[in-house]
Amino acid sequence: MWHYAPTTMTMLVTYAPEYLMQPHEPLSRRNFVTTTSLLAGGLLATSAAATEEVPLALDGGPKAVTISPPKRLRWGEPERQQLEAMLEQQSLMYWKGPQTAQMIERFQQFCPLEHVMTCSSGTAALHIAVMAAGIEVGDEVITSPITDMGTVIGVIYQQAVPVFADLLPHTYNLDPADVERRITPKTKAIIAVHLAGNPCDMQALRGLADKHSLVLIEDCCQGWGARYDGRPLGTHGHFACFSLQNSKLITCGDGGVVASSDPRFGPLLQPYGDKGFLRSGGDGLFHLFAPNYRMSEPQAAVAAGQLTRLEKISATRARLGNLLSDQLAGTPGIDLHQVRDEDRCVYWFYMLRLQPEAIPDRAKFVKALAAEGVPAAAGYIPVPLYGNPVFQDHAFFQGRWPVKELGLTTMDYTQVHCPEVDAILSTGVRVLVNETMNEEYVAQLSRAIRKVAQHMTS
Repeated sequence: MWHYAPTTMTMLVTYAPEYLMQPHEPLSRRNFVTTTSLLAGGLLATSAAATEEVPLALDGGPKAVTISPPKRLRWGEPERQQLEAMLEQQSLMYWKGPQTAQMIERFQQFCPLEHVMTCSSGTAALHIAVMAAGIEVGDEVITSPITDMGTVIGVIYQQAVPVFADLLPHTYNLDPADVERRITPKTKAIIAVHLAGNPCDMQALRGLADKHSLVLIEDCCQGWGARYDGRPLGTHGHFACFSLQNSKLITCGDGGVVASSDPRFGPLLQPYGDKGFLRSGGDGLFHLFAPNYRMSEPQAAVAAGQLTRLEKISATRARLGNLLSDQLAGTPGIDLHQVRDEDRCVYWFYMLRLQPEAIPDRAKFVKALAAEGVPAAAGYIPVPLYGNPVFQDHAFFQGRWPVKELGLTTMDYTQVHCPEVDAILSTGVRVLVNETMNEEYVAQLSRAIRKVAQHMTS
């Protein structure tokens, strides 16, 4: 089931409370559908009539959003306690550091993976995973074109080849059917990007990985606290990679975590994040070659404090994002951010899509939303990742790409095209959702979006 429409009970409580005061027969499946449809129809009709009478704020009418959420306070006593304890230490290095140990323990409480390596960024986490997975020169790694450059930096530095697959239209995540079409004998891994903290179809992607003997890496950088089928993101693939960069749900300014329970890969995470040096049980010699991606104890102290906030933050964002979908159900001219009922999306952002035949002018739509007081922006990234000049020019290493020059790949990013990706980027509208908001604020956001959509489709 997809999370699109409000439940019957939600609609009754919100729009027809008198219904609950009267005796009724128990709702059968048919009555359930009928009641929901009637309420939805009445609600939308009322909403349409109201918006026709009230001009847009852009045209001098009253703003639909009249309240503001409180200031977002991101750190305080939990982080202060960890930092004060850290100042009593003799060493600020991660190895055997108490802050790192505390951070890992708290990480494992929500993402129970056996081997955990703290590191300097989400980009570092993904690079460590790629190295530990044994990705070699000329290997292909399939991933999403709508993501941060950090998803593929590690792939390129290992002289492997990112292969971009198309996305599903309303989850904005990998289309498993297109992923399978792009698998070749050179394919060694899939990086599943849980965009905006919305879980990918992990059952399908894990099935493909197992069928073709591929490594499945989860890019959970935007997905702290999100769940697929009730289980935390990161526990469905072979690797979990998280970011603690300043914009993420929890943060220590910059930092990351990479984790795995796979006995083939887990023991490699620490040396691949620490110059190839095995700090426990090694012979003191370097048997691996790797960057220095270590996290320091001050960063780990802040992250350990932040992890105490994670469940409240993620649960609140999930509830408010779903509420926004509930209240926007049936709005003309737009398609909603699609989330399965079985999953928890943490809405690093909420993205709806305009139906171009109904609302062709996205710039005007976003301008009208801003006038109503809605924190919204057009699109997400300017172009698909492969559309950036560094890809179009194959200019990754001082203007060159040795793998291509040596004939180890025929990849030509000027010829890559993912139609649904282009459509998503040209019709998407991002709306800010965060844990400081409440139900009334979300209700005002939804009224503003419906108001603008109704005006532009009438």
